[in-house]
Amino acid sequence: MEALANLLHGFTIAISPYNLIIAAFGVFLGVIIGVLPGLGGTSGVAILLPLTFTMPTTSAIVFLSCIYWGALFGGAITSILFNIPGEPWSVATMFDGHPMARQGKAGQALASAFIPGFFAALISVLLFTFFAPPLAELALKFGPAENFAVLTLAFSTFTGLGAGSPAKTIASACVGFLLAAVGLDIVTGKPRLTFGSIEMLSGFSFITASIGLFGIGEILLAAEEALEFKGVQGKIGLRDIWVVVRILPRNLLTFITGTILGFWIGVMPGTGATPASFMSYGMAKQYSKHPEKFGTGVPEGVMATESAAHAAGIGALLPLVTLGIPGSPTAAVILGGLYIWGLQPGPTLFTQQKDFVWGLIASMYIGNVIGVLFCLSMVPLFAAILKTPYAILTPLIILLSSIGAYAVHNTTLDIWLLPVYGLIGYVFKKLKYPLAPLVIALVLGDMTEEALRQSLILSGGSLAIFFTRPIAAGFMILTIFLFLLPAIRPLARRVGRTFKVEEGEKAAEG
Repeated sequence: MEALANLLHGFTIAISPYNLIIAAFGVFLGVIIGVLPGLGGTSGVAILLPLTFTMPTTSAIVFLSCIYWGALFGGAITSILFNIPGEPWSVATMFDGHPMARQGKAGQALASAFIPGFFAALISVLLFTFFAPPLAELALKFGPAENFAVLTLAFSTFTGLGAGSPAKTIASACVGFLLAAVGLDIVTGKPRLTFGSIEMLSGFSFITASIGLFGIGEILLAAEEALEFKGVQGKIGLRDIWVVVRILPRNLLTFITGTILGFWIGVMPGTGATPASFMSYGMAKQYSKHPEKFGTGVPEGVMATESAAHAAGIGALLPLVTLGIPGSPTAAVILGGLYIWGLQPGPTLFTQQKDFVWGLIASMYIGNVIGVLFCLSMVPLFAAILKTPYAILTPLIILLSSIGAYAVHNTTLDIWLLPVYGLIGYVFKKLKYPLAPLVIALVLGDMTEEALRQSLILSGGSLAIFFTRPIAAGFMILTIFLFLLPAIRPLARRVGRTFKVEEGEKAAEG
């Protein structure tokens, strides 16, 4: 009952005229960002974060979260109509969405993305509403050792659950930790790695890094690929909506599986919507009665990916709000915003900043309603944006990025660093190094170091503190397991193959 009362209070904040306008504007910008290849939810939130510096904190988080919800919807438009992923998580949507569009079912394909995505987000927000407070109460029992264990768990998920090379993941995180170490030592207060530069005493701005790595880096890649937007025309009619509503119960298992899987993957730090969409698509195909039809244009494939992506987008904010740990790269950018607004992320938000937390939760409901209404009614307008020549869009995006970078510290150093970060992002993408571990290490580097040093001071320099406290020990054991998982997998496969061979030989002898 207390959660319901707090949620109603959150709605009184979120539906104020100013916050409603902010939410609608955020969703509108988010859809545009999602539609445009070369940008993305993370890049858009990073580029537009400086706009929130003059807003009240609750309005600022409503604005940024609504950009994220809008981008979740917008990525499907480009994938379905143009066969170009507007967002990383909408790659799997192309597999069946574009074939449907080419068959003259563009409206049905878009409705299959938006309507299940909306209901998946709604269910996930309900889970968020009732799971967040007890999780925050548990987190209040955490000390430095528990905080360090949870923070290392966030990095181990990249290594153990990521699809790429574990070595590249660790290398990317190490670069982020190195950048986070620049500035004043958090314990002694002495300059560290500043090389005598006064401007570097404040360290590297995570906002500038995010804008450069994700925004400028993606633009360089898009320029290299010389994107040409040639797609299928499409709009959503009432008949398309009715068809999707009618077939949704037939695909209820796919929808529920995608929603629960997406929310769970989103909650795990370091994952996000992209792996959720691929895993949901794979499971839907595996358990379908007609798996051979996947990839030829079936609504089931679109529903699976979009329900998981939207659920993961909501789930990624749960560890951010309750533990102060981002569940996705976009959540990492929002985490940096919390620090800039003077808020301490974590369980104390629920006691010290109730308006902020419950205003955010209420805005999740409102933002997703606005998002689905915008997309169901304005698809032709958003698709027309892709007709703007990329040669015009690119300079505008770079100009916005430069303004955003300068607004952080009002120093030209950040503007000079922007292309450097962009080049690093471009190189990382070309060499298939993940950027998310770098950004999250840059954001969480100080917190991780502080928790480690406080723990060692409390224990007199003994690492046993991480294994003698029950909660910390549990997290540390899970962390070690995830770090070792890439080495365990091949060994388990080899043992499994050996076992099968031995069983085959015994059967042959018998």
